[in-house]
Amino acid sequence: MTPAAFPGLDLLATAVVLLDKELLVKYVNPAAEALFAAGRKSILDQTFPGLFSDSGALAALLHSAILGERGFADQDLILAPLGHEPLHLNCIATPVELPQAALLLELRPIDQRLRIEREEQRTAQHRANRELIRNLAHEIRNPLGGLRGSAQLLERELDRPSLREYTRVIIKEADRLQALMDRLLTPHRPPKQVPVNIHEVCERVCSLILAEFPEGIRVERDYDVGLPEFRGDPEQLIQAVLNIARNAAQAILGARASPAPGQSQGEIVLCTRVARQATLVRRLHRLALELQVIDNGPGVPAEIRDKIFYPLVSGREGGSGLGLTLAQTFVQQHEGVVECDSRPGRTCFRIVLPLR
Repeated sequence: MTPAAFPGLDLLATAVVLLDKELLVKYVNPAAEALFAAGRKSILDQTFPGLFSDSGALAALLHSAILGERGFADQDLILAPLGHEPLHLNCIATPVELPQAALLLELRPIDQRLRIEREEQRTAQHRANRELIRNLAHEIRNPLGGLRGSAQLLERELDRPSLREYTRVIIKEADRLQALMDRLLTPHRPPKQVPVNIHEVCERVCSLILAEFPEGIRVERDYDVGLPEFRGDPEQLIQAVLNIARNAAQAILGARASPAPGQSQGEIVLCTRVARQATLVRRLHRLALELQVIDNGPGVPAEIRDKIFYPLVSGREGGSGLGLTLAQTFVQQHEGVVECDSRPGRTCFRIVLPLR
């Protein structure tokens, strides 16, 4: 049974397998190949349970579904591919009547399902937060302008320098708040669409980080030089990656202000790879670009780990809590996603962008 017989199944993010009455594999789509870390040629015409260890119960379950012509759904199926880690899967089996197939299996990793649900929840929360902040920023800007103007007028009427010092503080703080409001409102312009080389973005970020933190931070590159160019806004992407890398550097140096015995030098790694069959915001992309920003800092504090992309949430004393929010906004405007996995000694921010 050739892949051309089911062109639509090749585009699904869900792994699909067709079995005949003897449980021989007659078709697998690319998502199934990726799931089992095996090529189509090594899977076809093999018994499906034979691909896994300790699969006697699975064979009986599949035979029963074929003989009884009744499907089943298993929300927590564990399969252990030979030579690989066990897979925790959501499995749906449906009897079919095809010339060479009797059973259709749909397999989705449970962690992938949870990741997609978290991604959708985070996207919805981000939109709500962004709209709230835009409205709040607009409401603050108007009285802020009046406050600054009144302080300037008052300064002209005062003849004592000591009193003018107070009005200057008011003006300075009003300007600082105005700059904060501008930062909250600026990321909502649509991105430019020009050819972008992700490694040029990374190199720009490297130079800026090394200039800002000349001591205590080492930047390593691990590039896939075969990555193609894509269309996007280089300035937005530089700012997104820079915000993540700067947070990492600040966390590392903050922890090293009171170093532990034997503590290693601070390190940030920029790693690029190709991701295949990537699902981004419920859309399957055959190819995607994956950029990881990895650091060996103290990790994201547990109490804010689920909220780090929310505005005004910061794990650093004096932080504005806007850097990661802006990074997420810029990545989402490129139809991508940004995720974080953190533990003490290793934090990884993963940016995935579609390649067309």
